[in-house]
Amino acid sequence: MNLPNKLTLLRVILIPVFLVVLLSGLVAEPVSRYVAVIIFMVASFTDFLDGHIARKYHLVTNFGKFMDPLADKLLVAAALISMVELGDIAAWIVIVIISREFIITGFRLIALESGKVIAASWWGKTKTVSQMVMIIFVLSGIVGPQTVIGLILIYASAFFTIVSGVDYIVKNVEVLKG
Repeated sequence: MNLPNKLTLLRVILIPVFLVVLLSGLVAEPVSRYVAVIIFMVASFTDFLDGHIARKYHLVTNFGKFMDPLADKLLVAAALISMVELGDIAAWIVIVIISREFIITGFRLIALESGKVIAASWWGKTKTVSQMVMIIFVLSGIVGPQTVIGLILIYASAFFTIVSGVDYIVKNVEVLKG
């Protein structure tokens, strides 16, 4: 269990902490949102940090290859579903985002079975950053979901989610022919 893997596990452990702080009512609003956003930011930073350390020090493991993207998806899905509960984002947008994650994860598994690894693309990285920025700004209340900036962040996340999904499939369509 190397440091990058421990950081990935920390991200997974922070998800229920994030949810309890945000949704339990143990901490009053808006403090619950601020504390939850800080937890989300720390968890998001572990994503950057674990990948950086794993690549720099050649600590890439099968566990990390599996758990890192899963931890990211769980964190973002938990935040987005919570935001639906709080009235911060429309359910259909969350359904689009989560559906894309299932589709691309399945697509990557099919590719892997034929010996092809589909690396993260620029679009995929942009999608992740746009989602995390949107979650931080909207969930914290810095911008409301009905403000122009809030709507731009929400729709930009949906746009980059769709475009990155299409990009993965178009660039790797031969996977579906196998």
